[in-house]
Amino acid sequence: MRQRILGSVITAALLTTNTFANDALLERFEKMEKEMAALKAELNALKAENSKLSTQLSTPAATGSKTEVATTGKVNETLEDMQDQIDKLNKKSNGNNLKFGVDFRTSLDNIHYEMADGSKQKNDALFSNRLWLNMSYAATKELSFVGQLAYNKFFGERAVPTASSAMDGFDWVSGESAYDDTLRVRSAYFFYNDDEFFGTDTPWTISIGRRPSTEGHLVNFRDDVEASSPLAHTVNVEFDGASAKFGMEELTGLDGSYVKFCAGRGMSEAEPRFAGTPYSGNGSTTTNNIDMVGIIIVPYDDKQYSSGLQYTYANNLIDQITPGGAMETVGGLHTATAFAMVHGIGDGISDFLDDSMIFISGAMSKTDPYADKQGMLGSTESQTGYSYWIGTQFPSLISDEGRWGAEFNHGSNYWRPITYGEDTLIGSKIAARGDAYELYFTEPLVEDILTFQLRYTYIDYDYAGSNGFFGSTTGTPSAISSSMPGAANYVDKAQDIRAYIRYKF
Repeated sequence: MRQRILGSVITAALLTTNTFANDALLERFEKMEKEMAALKAELNALKAENSKLSTQLSTPAATGSKTEVATTGKVNETLEDMQDQIDKLNKKSNGNNLKFGVDFRTSLDNIHYEMADGSKQKNDALFSNRLWLNMSYAATKELSFVGQLAYNKFFGERAVPTASSAMDGFDWVSGESAYDDTLRVRSAYFFYNDDEFFGTDTPWTISIGRRPSTEGHLVNFRDDVEASSPLAHTVNVEFDGASAKFGMEELTGLDGSYVKFCAGRGMSEAEPRFAGTPYSGNGSTTTNNIDMVGIIIVPYDDKQYSSGLQYTYANNLIDQITPGGAMETVGGLHTATAFAMVHGIGDGISDFLDDSMIFISGAMSKTDPYADKQGMLGSTESQTGYSYWIGTQFPSLISDEGRWGAEFNHGSNYWRPITYGEDTLIGSKIAARGDAYELYFTEPLVEDILTFQLRYTYIDYDYAGSNGFFGSTTGTPSAISSSMPGAANYVDKAQDIRAYIRYKF
């Protein structure tokens, strides 16, 4: 029973973030297919023109026409360039509806912690490999499957020791944290899209399955990936669920506007296969099914100016009753966030500003503790936490294609997002109850296939519990000080210097 209850912890936190979808991979393939179709049409037109010119040049009347000879040469050159582009697109899309991709990264992390009592812990050179195997298949124009297999492991470690082996079952960060050499399913879902919703001019999509809702909006810049749909300020974790998206441009007249509804289950309370009543719920346990619903609204997005809002609610969230003890349902959680972003500052002021980006995001979390339980985040009353996040990314001044980024996060004492899947080794900087600073540099080495990144992350905690669960055992925001009970067990400051080489194709 203990294994089952502890195993539900992950599902619990997983559910609180279970609300969103990553359609970037499928959209990328569809974009390439559209580009290929357009190029082929233009190529055929140019071939016809070239054939006409060749016929004209073969006649005596055309002989010696410098203009026509020059035009034919230009057409031939254009044809060669376009054929090269088509060959590249064919290579990326395999020339059919079945697509595969590889994302492989080798990282070196230098990690340092300063504890509340002044003691220090560190790992000067921690090497890891992360592999993502991407796949998709478009059975029809409207219906597709998207999947991703992943592993993430440290050098020389088949498995990393954990504080509790029962927690190895947590799957909300299985593709984000370094565990072992097991190849796991990070995502697997079907995706349906149509240009009309019941006869109206409303494009829509629906998707159900295992959803990778990490690397969402704003954090994707640092992670150097296409953004998944969630706003990462409050949600950054894998989940199982469903979503439906509806384009609102025709209705609102605003570029890029849409609304997305999401729902999922982060924990299914079920007996083991060989129990007396396999897979039934067990009313004697202290946890329940955890469900979450949410909505994303993008009012405007013309690729230069964009904005977004997100709200979620999750019930039956959990924490340990006592340190090292069983997990218990403690209450629900509301989260909300909004951001605004400018990608291209000004209008033609300078090439540097045209290629620079700046964003600001604000968020809040509000607990809903159940009256007959132990409370949430150290309080039996509802508590509200706040956070803000600002960032910028701009072209490198020392290379042609590199990009610099700088970000700052601040969270209050009761701040509690669901960002356990954030791609850091020292804990989520977005979840920090205190201040977090980050500076990074990303440099393409071979086109966009092989890249290098150097990143520095520094977190100065004001309160404990930034990476805890939702109850009072691990989530209580005790003020960090050298005189706090158990000061040697609480991190005051943390930093991570990471360098990686990454292959994507």
